[in-house]
Amino acid sequence: MTARRKIAVVTGSRAEYGLLSWLMKTLQADKDIDMQVIVTGMHLLPAFGHTVDAIRKDGFDVAAEVSMDLRGDTAADMARATASVLSGMVDALENLKPDIVVVLGDRFEILATAEACLCLRIPLAHIHGGEQTEGNIDESIRHAITKMAQLHFVAADEFKKRVLQLGENPANVHMVGAVGLEALFAGALPSREALESYLGLTFKDPTFIVTYHPVTLDDADPADQAKALCAALDQFPDANIILTGANADAGGQRMNAVYQDYANKHAARVIYRTSLGHTNYLAALSHVNVVIGNSSSGLIEAPSAGVPTVNIGDRQKGRLLPKSVINCAEDAAGIANAIKQALTPDAQGRAALKDNPYFASEHPSHAIAVVLKTVNLDHMVRKPFFDL
Repeated sequence: MTARRKIAVVTGSRAEYGLLSWLMKTLQADKDIDMQVIVTGMHLLPAFGHTVDAIRKDGFDVAAEVSMDLRGDTAADMARATASVLSGMVDALENLKPDIVVVLGDRFEILATAEACLCLRIPLAHIHGGEQTEGNIDESIRHAITKMAQLHFVAADEFKKRVLQLGENPANVHMVGAVGLEALFAGALPSREALESYLGLTFKDPTFIVTYHPVTLDDADPADQAKALCAALDQFPDANIILTGANADAGGQRMNAVYQDYANKHAARVIYRTSLGHTNYLAALSHVNVVIGNSSSGLIEAPSAGVPTVNIGDRQKGRLLPKSVINCAEDAAGIANAIKQALTPDAQGRAALKDNPYFASEHPSHAIAVVLKTVNLDHMVRKPFFDL
């Protein structure tokens, strides 16, 4: 009898887990696969919701927890946290001995995971490579992970070309579309009524959902940027607003303090949640009038939900832009004007078309799972550079 292939899936943040969750369900259900879930990063931090609890509640056994020693809110704290994840990830991988490791995206804890796999000679599969986000250190992290990974699952043909430009084996680069879109087509999202009960907020016209993270290559104070956003939101006193927390990048905790204070001052119509969870967030997209911020979800998931996005600043600069996305500067006037534009019938009509360059199929996780369990892993860690 052939042993089941051991596939470790590493997740470090609520947003990335939401994108991975349907792939994890697919792998878990496959009798030929022994899935090992490794949890690290923000999932284990109470300040960010201790979302490892949600992973277990979703029915996944956690094979290992790798703590992230994040002691502050600066760039140096991020660097030290990366080192702590690297050390802990080596221990976890040595213990679990997976045949292949799966990661998604471009965060610093995922970079540490890739480094651990490289040193331990464990094949690495990377999802969402080849993309651009010029305003963030994630840009460099993403391309670095590409060079440490052997297997690639990208979200668009343009991204596939970029991964090939980095010298990767064409046979190991697969265009599957954005994995996070699968939940929108699975028919398992909470109802409007259940979501309103959970949030304690009614979806009325207009309602905004706001996710605004630090821009880690920007010299501006993240707290000041959050205040500018709140000043823009003040120009819409009739709007109900769902504010979600910034991630664990440098300055994120300062941003979250601003959001919490804003929600406290406008408690009748503004709520702040550190994390909504991926299914609640996707369900909310279908009931709000505008998505506001600089999260990749505004460019990738929101278009397939038929809602316009106000994309603030340069954090997502370089990504493919659906027609439903409105770009603006990071000042209060620019943000407010973009929100007004997003509320117009013209912008709402464009969004309703659900034109999304990140969509390839309704079930990308199936395509990924087939490759993960059938690809020949022998000698995969020896990577020649493929010249164009």
